[in-house]
Formats: sequence, C-alpha cells, structure tokens
Amino acid sequence: MARDSRRGGGYRSSKPVYLQSARRRRSRRHTGVGALLAVVLVLAAAGGIAWWVFSRPLSVSIACQPQDALISACDTQAAGVLSAEGLKPGLYPVTIARAGFTTLTAEVDVRRFDDNRFEFALEPAPQTISVSAKPKGAVCRVLRDGNELLSAKNSIEGTVPAGPVTVEVALKGYNTLTRELYLDRPTALTFLLDPEGQLVHTLGSLECAGAPKAVAITPDGTEVWTTILNGPPSIEIFDLRTLRLTGEIDLGEYGAVEIVFNKEGTRAYASQMETAKVFEIDTAKRKVLRDFDTESAWTKVVLLSATQKLLYSANWSGDDVSVIDVASGELQRRLPAPDTPRGLWATDDKTLYVAGFGGGELWRVDASNGGYEQLFDSNGALRHIVGDNGRGKLYISDMAKDVVWVHDTASGKTTKLIDTDEKPNTIDLSPDGKVLFVSCRGENNAKSYYIPGPEWGTILLFDTDSGKPLDAIVGGNQCTALDVSDDGRLLVFSDFLDDRLRVYEIPPYEELLAGNGGRWEQHFADLKK
Repeated sequence: MARDSRRGGGYRSSKPVYLQSARRRRSRRHTGVGALLAVVLVLAAAGGIAWWVFSRPLSVSIACQPQDALISACDTQAAGVLSAEGLKPGLYPVTIARAGFTTLTAEVDVRRFDDNRFEFALEPAPQTISVSAKPKGAVCRVLRDGNELLSAKNSIEGTVPAGPVTVEVALKGYNTLTRELYLDRPTALTFLLDPEGQLVHTLGSLECAGAPKAVAITPDGTEVWTTILNGPPSIEIFDLRTLRLTGEIDLGEYGAVEIVFNKEGTRAYASQMETAKVFEIDTAKRKVLRDFDTESAWTKVVLLSATQKLLYSANWSGDDVSVIDVASGELQRRLPAPDTPRGLWATDDKTLYVAGFGGGELWRVDASNGGYEQLFDSNGALRHIVGDNGRGKLYISDMAKDVVWVHDTASGKTTKLIDTDEKPNTIDLSPDGKVLFVSCRGENNAKSYYIPGPEWGTILLFDTDSGKPLDAIVGGNQCTALDVSDDGRLLVFSDFLDDRLRVYEIPPYEELLAGNGGRWEQHFADLKK
C-alpha cells in the first residue's frame, strides 16, 4: 500500500475513487427520500388533526335571568341554564319564557373556536298588586331593593314590574309586618296586624255556621275540619291556603262534637251527642261510610289507638268509654270511667288514660278487660288530655282549678305544670313536644255560660319543660276548639260563641323561647271587655 505524501505520510487507499463518490450520491439520495417522507408524514398528521378539529361536535351553554325561566333550544328544555352538546356550527333558535315576563325569542350563533356561552335577560311585564290591612290606619308599602314603589294608608293598589318585592305594613302599637314575595301575576293581599310583642301571627278568620266545638287540621296541613254543635251542617271544611269554605257534611238532623283523623288522613271520625254515635267519613269523597253505635249516652271525645285498630269514645252522660273495632265496626266492650269522662289518651292498644270532668279524677284503664286504677284526684274538672309518649308525659287541663297538670307515666306522679287564665279546656302539643297550647274560655257570664261573659277568651303558649309562658293571644268569646298542624306551623282555634275560627302562623320554638314571653304580660290588661 503506497503512502500518500499529501496526508502527512499516511497510507493511500487502494479502493477506486469512483466507488466512494457513488456511495456519497446514494447517501444523499436516501437522505432526500427520508426528508420527503418526513414532510409527507407531517402534512398527513397536520391534515388528520385539522380534520379531527373541524369535524368535532360543538357544545353550547345558555343562561338567563330570572334564573328559573324555562329555556327551549337545540331540542332541549331546562330552567335557568341550558347545556347542549353534539352540535354543528350554525344558528339555533332559542325561546325563553317565565310567568310575569315577556317571552323572548332569539338565535344563537354557534361557532367553532368560540366558547359559545350566551346570556339573556327577560323583560319584566307590569303586574297589578293590591294590599289591604287591618286595623284601620295601617300604612302599606311596596318596595324593591329598598326603594318605595307604592305607599298608602289602609290599602294600596297599583302596577309594578314583575320581580321580587317587599310588602310592609306598619301601625303604631302593632308589630310591623314584612313579607318578601316574587310578583309574577296579579296579586291581592290582606294582612292583619298583631298587637305589639305578639310572636304568633294571625293569618285570618273563618266564619262558621254556628258553635264550632272542635277543629282538626288534616295531616297534610291543607284543610281544617270543624264540628258544628248547632248543625246541620254537622261539619264544615275550610281550605287553609285560601281561607275559604270548600265543603259541608251532614250527619243527619244533628250537629257533631269532636273529630279526629287517622294518620294517613284518609278517614275522619266524628262524634254526635244526641245519637251517641261515631261516624266514619271518607275524607277524599267527603262521604259517610259507616256509623258506629257506642251503646251509651252523649258521646263526645273520640280517639284512635296507637295501631289505629281500636276507636275509643268518651260517653259524657254514660260515664263509660266505648271500645269499637275499626275493621268490623262492632262494639267490643264498654269500659268503666270516672264521673263524666271527657279526655282520653292511649299509649298502646291496651293502656288508656281517662280524665273525669265530674270530679277531677285521672284513671288508667286496661282496654282489654276493663281493669282500672285511679292515679290522681284534683277535686276539679279535668277536661282534655294530650300526651308525649316518647317522654312519658301527659298534660291535662282542669277547668275548675284553672291549671294544667302534668302526669309522669313512669312514676305515676301528677304535678301542677302551670296556672292558666279562666276555664282552660282544649289543649295541644307542638310536634316536638316543646310547646303546650291552651285554649281558655274566660270568665263565665253570671247568668249562663251559653252567653258571652265579661272576659275575652285566650290562647296561651307554654314551654313544657319549664312551664315558662311563651306567648298569649286574646281571642273572642269562649275560645274552645284548638289544633296544631302536624308540621307545627299552623294553629287553628275557635271563638265558640262568635261562630268563628281563627288561623295563626307559629314561629319556630327557638324564636318563641327567645321572645321574652311574647305578649304574656300585656295580655292581662286586654282580658276585660
């Protein structure tokens, strides 16, 4: 091998020079093909990405005010915010509607690479509102965002744009009433102001046919049924939302005394003194299904047992309690009872507590065999019993002593819980057992208790643990019937001699407890007529 002097004494290659040049040309050719292939691949990838991007379906979001307006678009409906997917670019019609506002029709332009979020606001339509208030002289105002829209004394009527408003009614010496509402239709409101300091709020009154003796609010809280002692009609039915009479039921030629519902609200049971019967009523059809003969005299209080298999009736003049099998409608037995039995309470299908009006005795009776035990004697006139089975407490009104007693079922001891106004009669508990409601007839007329006396009747609220007064309502002549709704929000009682029911709204227990007794102290000055 010859050394190449040009390469510093290195050896010269023996391979032909033309072979090396060919290899370099092939290498450059291969590099060019690879580069071309790479470009093709890049372009193909870019094209694929572009195809993927431009073929992807789009989504849209449409929001509106008010937030509960109904949006219709892209074959979809939704309230407040509508979202739709799988769309192609283009124009899509939109309709948005809500009561009280002008319906909006528009189009949204759905575009690629845009966020495609759209917002609309409906135009409020003018709405009429009228507000009236009692007592006379109250100032009525309608406000929005603190700005006064309407104002007048006693009543107002005007037109304001749809939307949220605040209604305020004020009069010196009375609680200022404030209500928030959403105005989206013609609205007429009537408010009754409460005396200053009162915590429960009056919603209205209901005129009855005559002498409403008992009231029962349906389990769903929509109606109140009242027995008319001087009927027929024997029973009147009122809608608690509209405060209007919606039905009547006759039980023959006489009225009715007491009434209870089953837990489901599908049946009502009403007693009738003159016939000593209890009538079973279909509440939906408002039709009498059966009548049960107590085989006694002057049947008054009726009560279903814990399982609702038995119906008990206290027979005022019969001095006993009838036990009726609900399934068959047959009288099972008549139980012994204290003189002139009135109040009843069952803790189970065997144990029955009976209050005696004639002598003030409290008995525990075995409903299965008639065995009994006298637990307490007030020497007064026990009228009504309500119980809290969870805590083992019975509360008993005493019309002669003007007190409410509390009986502990575990210890068998009976003690005074509270002093009341004159002639406490019907009582009831809040669903949580924390508040006791007591109706008091007031002092009797010296000539006869069948005519109005010198005092107004009252409804009193007490804390069941401490006996602390929580509030007081001064009612009409002889407050008698009383019931609290199953949700604890409504109170209905009767002004017996005025042929009237009154409906009240009950605040939460915490508000009652923190209310410094409500109108308890002030109500004493309002008793005398």
